[in-house]
Amino acid sequence: MQAKLIKGATVVNEGTSTIQDVLIENGRITRIGQGLQPTANCLEINAEGLHLLPGAIDDQVHFREPGLTHKATIASEARAAVAGGVTSFMEMPNTNPPALTQELLEDKYAIGAATSVANYSFFMGVSNTNADEVLRTNAKKNDVCGVKIFMGSSTGDMLVDNYVTLNKLFSESELLIATHCEDEQIINANKARYADANDTSFHPLIRDVDACFSSSFSAIQLAKQNNTRLHILHISTARELQLFTNMMPLADKRITSEVCVHHLHFTADDYAQYGNLIKCNPAIKSADNKEALWAALLDDRLDIIATDHAPHTWEEKQQPYQKAPSGVPLVQHTLLLMLQYAQQGRISIERVVEKMSHAPAVCFSIAERGYIREGYHADLVLVNLQQPYTVSKSNILYHCGWSPFEGHSFPATVHTTFVNGDIAYTNGQVQDHVRGQRLRFNRG
Repeated sequence: MQAKLIKGATVVNEGTSTIQDVLIENGRITRIGQGLQPTANCLEINAEGLHLLPGAIDDQVHFREPGLTHKATIASEARAAVAGGVTSFMEMPNTNPPALTQELLEDKYAIGAATSVANYSFFMGVSNTNADEVLRTNAKKNDVCGVKIFMGSSTGDMLVDNYVTLNKLFSESELLIATHCEDEQIINANKARYADANDTSFHPLIRDVDACFSSSFSAIQLAKQNNTRLHILHISTARELQLFTNMMPLADKRITSEVCVHHLHFTADDYAQYGNLIKCNPAIKSADNKEALWAALLDDRLDIIATDHAPHTWEEKQQPYQKAPSGVPLVQHTLLLMLQYAQQGRISIERVVEKMSHAPAVCFSIAERGYIREGYHADLVLVNLQQPYTVSKSNILYHCGWSPFEGHSFPATVHTTFVNGDIAYTNGQVQDHVRGQRLRFNRG
């Protein structure tokens, strides 16, 4: 692997932004400083005027493979990820078949190793009947990101509502448990109440605040009873925020939380424009929830920014509201959107890096990634904050071919993405020969 010297970049890392040179050798960062000189056969990259960030780590994506490859593949969505500055992802188990056995889980890792340009990990899936199989994952806990429990139904048929199963996993799992929290009984009652719902504006009324709070509260009670390492995904309501704390460092928390970029950006008012294109679970809700989420993100009650990237075909999304699937493709544009908010003054670029790179690494105990540090894997992204980027059909890399941001101009551009020291994306092109690595975790 050719050594690389990134010269004169504004390095954004661990709360500071300073002009530095960064030397990459054998896939790792070997020196950070000023006035560094290239080694033999070293590729020198002039990064003056550019910002160098640690690659984003997305802890919740749905890349649809195996079985749903008309929507997406691990290869296609990993390409979109690196084009968006995401160098590592953790993918969900609700594929076809779902990853409910050790063998099916390892099948996904094999696909990742063969086809993913980004680094990868895959969650072990849970059903009402596979608790013993899930607990087998503990034997290799340092190379699986966690266990995923759908405590509310979403895409796929993986709802877990058997208390015996839940209690067994919360009491015995050594792995982090990540939950989708929506109360199914409340949702079903709301579906009956709005049986004639015919447009997406009903979605936050059916999958409402009470459904989210009730399920999140139940998960946290189980976790507290068992001292479980719990991570609640895609918090979407103001009411849930009372369940989380900012009174201790992230590394000391046993219960952590994630907010997704679409809940920070869209509100229920946007259904009139986007309709099913922004239909997702949990639902995008009223503006007061969005404002509360922003406040909680900035005061550290919410720990991580992620995407819940969940592509469906354009044709699937054009169906009537009740038939259209939930999920939004986002992984290519989330960093750009957060950099837009940074330029608007809503969040600093240092906090963007904290919530998209540092915090996922800490939360999941990812080994030697998420920071720009000597000795760490060289997962990096150069961004140009002065060069706008307009989303169009020609540059959307999702297999589904559409984005709710089509036609939008972001004020920044992803210039170059490095994965383990390899240039994975540059000048608008993915380098398809690059392969990511399986993430490793510092646990136990």
